[in-house]
Amino acid sequence: MKPVVIIGCGDVGRRAADLLLARHRPVLAVVRRSERARQLERAGIRVHRADLDAPDQVATLPLEDVPVIYLAQPPQPGVDDPRMGHFLAACAAHPPRRIVYASTTGVYGDQRGAEVTESTPTGPQTDRARRRMDAENQLRDFMAAHGTEVVILRVPGIYGPGRLPLERIRAGTPVICPDEAPPGNRIHADDLAALCVAALDRGKAGDIFNVGDGEHASMTEFIYAVADLADLPRPPCVPLAEADKHISPAMMSFIRESRIIKAEKGLEALGVQLRHPDIESGIRDALEAASRE
Repeated sequence: MKPVVIIGCGDVGRRAADLLLARHRPVLAVVRRSERARQLERAGIRVHRADLDAPDQVATLPLEDVPVIYLAQPPQPGVDDPRMGHFLAACAAHPPRRIVYASTTGVYGDQRGAEVTESTPTGPQTDRARRRMDAENQLRDFMAAHGTEVVILRVPGIYGPGRLPLERIRAGTPVICPDEAPPGNRIHADDLAALCVAALDRGKAGDIFNVGDGEHASMTEFIYAVADLADLPRPPCVPLAEADKHISPAMMSFIRESRIIKAEKGLEALGVQLRHPDIESGIRDALEAASRE
């Protein structure tokens, strides 16, 4: 059996690898850093080291007729994704059977709090989202030219063990006051990993699925919930008009893009039941995992 190749095997990739190995499916994790390679090898995961910014290294990947989960982020700055370009150039001679790509719900841009489905027109408004849109377009072109099946998952904010804003809360960084905080969207890392694996098995060529927990809690609600469950003081809040003075530009770029991501289509089509359909369940799990480390 050919291995599932996981490009960019970080936290979510490791969780996907564990799911696959538990089902006796071989995995090949592609990473750049030697430290990460050693961590994965100690966990019993085969590793191929390659720098996605180096076409000669990407060309060494064993990609012919394999299933791929692609989780690597595009490089910054810019509005395109040359890493995806290098990867697909390496695929051209011996195309993979299927590629599952984790994109971003940011490709929809600011929807002013409206509901967003997979049929909502895209309109990325940040370079971060434009890079993901470029990667999606490259994949669609590759599918048309080479017949590789492509499934795209549009992903919101990811949280889980090691991904909670505990330091921000301890530092007392202000949040936007609850009555002005726009809706948010997120997914627990375990649930995203499960969706990636399900898309390998049950997605259809050309499928695009939004993913998310369906709760749409604002960033403020999420941070308050983390603080409460971690037994920490809630941070102070500031009016939206004053937020730029207290909250980082990167965080403000997320807050300014308001939308409610509808993710039911993917859950039904892929047959996935979320382990953490609400933030309280997911935060408790993340805190308990951290306490065991």
